[in-house]
Amino acid sequence: MKTAISLPDDLFKSGDSLAKRLGVSRSELYARALADFVAKHKTSQLTQRLNAVYADEESRLDSAVVAAQARTLPRESW
Repeated sequence: MKTAISLPDDLFKSGDSLAKRLGVSRSELYARALADFVAKHKTSQLTQRLNAVYADEESRLDSAVVAAQARTLPRESW
């Protein structure tokens, strides 16, 4: 799909230089950059949703589990 976007001159020049250095077209560079940006936001959105799900959950271990874990650890002298 073709689209037109507006960029500040310095960003355009930096992008153009990077595309040349990487040996890709400007379109390829912008497509990769947008794909990375979208992926980061999906991850951020997922983290926010998980935080919301677990916000009301108790995070402490049951005391019986803590005691059982302590019994299974080897005794070491410091």
